[in-house]
Amino acid sequence: MTAPAAAYGRPARVLLLIALRIRLEVLEWSGTWWFLFTLVIQAVLGPLIGMFVWSAVYPADSSIATYYVALLLVTVMTESFEQFTFSEKIYDGTISHDLLRPQPVVITTIGTNIAIRIWLTVMGIPIAVLAAFAFGVSLTWAAALSALPVFVLGATLSFCWIYTLSLTAFWTERVHSIVGFGWTLNSLLGGTIAPLAFLPGPLQDIARVLPFYGMLGLPADVAAGRVHGLPPVLTGLAYQAAWIAVLVTSAVLLWRAGIRRYTVVGA
Repeated sequence: MTAPAAAYGRPARVLLLIALRIRLEVLEWSGTWWFLFTLVIQAVLGPLIGMFVWSAVYPADSSIATYYVALLLVTVMTESFEQFTFSEKIYDGTISHDLLRPQPVVITTIGTNIAIRIWLTVMGIPIAVLAAFAFGVSLTWAAALSALPVFVLGATLSFCWIYTLSLTAFWTERVHSIVGFGWTLNSLLGGTIAPLAFLPGPLQDIARVLPFYGMLGLPADVAAGRVHGLPPVLTGLAYQAAWIAVLVTSAVLLWRAGIRRYTVVGA
C-alpha cells in the first residue's frame, strides 16, 4: 500500500472499528434498560431542579425554562462514565485484554461512551418533551441547527474531560472521588446550578475561561437562542476546540505514562 493510501485507510479503518463497537455496545446495553433509566434520572435531576428554582425566582423570564430544557437534552446526550467503563478495567486487570487487540484501546472506550449516550438520549427525550410542555417551551429549528456543531464539540469536550480524569486510575484507587469532584465543578461552572449570567461577576469570568461552560452551558445557550449570531458561535467553537486540544494532549501524556507504569507493575 502506498503512503497516501495508507494515510487514507487508517482513519477510515478507525471510524469503521468505532462504528462496529458502537453497534455491539448498543446491543449489549439494551438488556440493562432499568440501569440506564437510573442514569437518565440522575442526569436530568440537576437541570429540572434548576428549572423549578430559577423559574420561581424569575417567573416572568420564559427564557430560563427554555434554557433548562435545552440543558436537559444536552446533559443526557453528553454524559460520560469512563470512571466505570474504563477505570474499572485498570483496577481488575481486564485492560490487558484490550492491550492485546490490534487496535487503539480508546476505540472501545469511545464506542461504549457513544452507545450509552444513544440509550440515554432515547430515554431522556420524553422527559424533555414533558418538561417543555409543562413550561410552555418550544425550541426553534434555526437555533437547534446552529447549536449542532457546538453540541458536537461540547460532547467531545465532555468525553475528553472525564476520560482524562479517569486515567488517574493508573496511580490512585480514588478515581471515583476525582471524577466526582470534576462533576461538581462542571455543575457549578458549566451552567447547571445556575445559568452563567446569574453567577457573580468574577465567578462568571472564571467560568467562561474554564472548559465546563463549553460542555453544557454553551450548547444549551445556543439551542435556547440566548447566544445567537455567527461571531459569538464561532468564538464559542474556537474556545471549545482549544480546550479539546489541551485535554487530548493531557490524555495522551497521561496514557503513555500510565501504561508504562501499568506494564512495569504488572511485570
